[in-house]
Amino acid sequence: MKLLATTLLVLLFNFTFAQVTFKVNNFSKDYYGKIFIADTSEVFSKGWVAIYDTKSQKQIIKVTAEELALSLHDGKALANIKQLPYGEQSSIMYEDYNFDGIKDFAIEDGQNSCYHGPSFKIYLGTKNGFKFSPEFTALAQNYCGMFQVDYKTKKISVMTKSGCCWHQFSEFIVENNKPKVVKIVEEDQMGYPYNNYSEENWDGKKMVLTSKRTINLDEDGIKTILSFTVDKNQKRVVLFNINDRTLNYVLIDKNDEVEFSYPINTVYQNPDFTLDKKNNTVTFQNKDVVYTIYDNNDSIGITINTGGKTYNWIGNSTTKKGKLTDITTTQLDNVVVN
Repeated sequence: MKLLATTLLVLLFNFTFAQVTFKVNNFSKDYYGKIFIADTSEVFSKGWVAIYDTKSQKQIIKVTAEELALSLHDGKALANIKQLPYGEQSSIMYEDYNFDGIKDFAIEDGQNSCYHGPSFKIYLGTKNGFKFSPEFTALAQNYCGMFQVDYKTKKISVMTKSGCCWHQFSEFIVENNKPKVVKIVEEDQMGYPYNNYSEENWDGKKMVLTSKRTINLDEDGIKTILSFTVDKNQKRVVLFNINDRTLNYVLIDKNDEVEFSYPINTVYQNPDFTLDKKNNTVTFQNKDVVYTIYDNNDSIGITINTGGKTYNWIGNSTTKKGKLTDITTTQLDNVVVN
């Protein structure tokens, strides 16, 4: 009875904490791989990935990892599966990364890329074997998973992000056997409801930056109170509230880009605006500039007082939507009513 119990415990221990080595041979006639998983009971396990020469049976590359995650296909580990950015990515990839006609290796070394995603070490193929590349490896460590390769354009692309609302996309060419960035695009929606877009492009001498800021007034929680177009410059003045909590002002140019917005930082219970019910105006001040939006029966517009001078931007009444008195339909945290 004691022997039977001991045997069951040993079997249970072996089943729960099994160590397994998988052979991977679906990617090349010249090479095959092995993947060692130290503990199959864990989603992420210590282990290693190695590449062997088929003819000599010698190990030519070995990478250890604190965390390996392995997906099996009919019980087999396969190479060259690359479902970017968040899908399955094989522990072994055998592709040409520097466009020299010789295939290279990407070997998983853990979960070191963004959001605990898979990361890789890159070994470039040469006439004399494989050489570790820190520059290509950085592309497979500092972004979201493995990079994408476009053989038609001979470009490499990567992506990284922060939460739901900030993304960066970069493109690289290969010069002197190293990746060189030629384009960086950032999409930033952290400052809801504003969207910041920037793009850097290599012009042959330097990276040239262009950027724009837009707003989506159809976002959930956004209510437009008053909007109109200024006759003089075709800019659009908009007063809106966010989640029935704060009043906001935005000036949008004829290209639908945000030229100016206020408040600069939204802080609840901050009296950013003053509503004069008698004269039907809303006033706010940014540094030494005072803005007053007026909405009367026969006129609509905004006055800007700066440097001792007052400028009157008269609005086109046919473009008017909403009315200033609608501010009082909801008690807004940053509006003082006189």
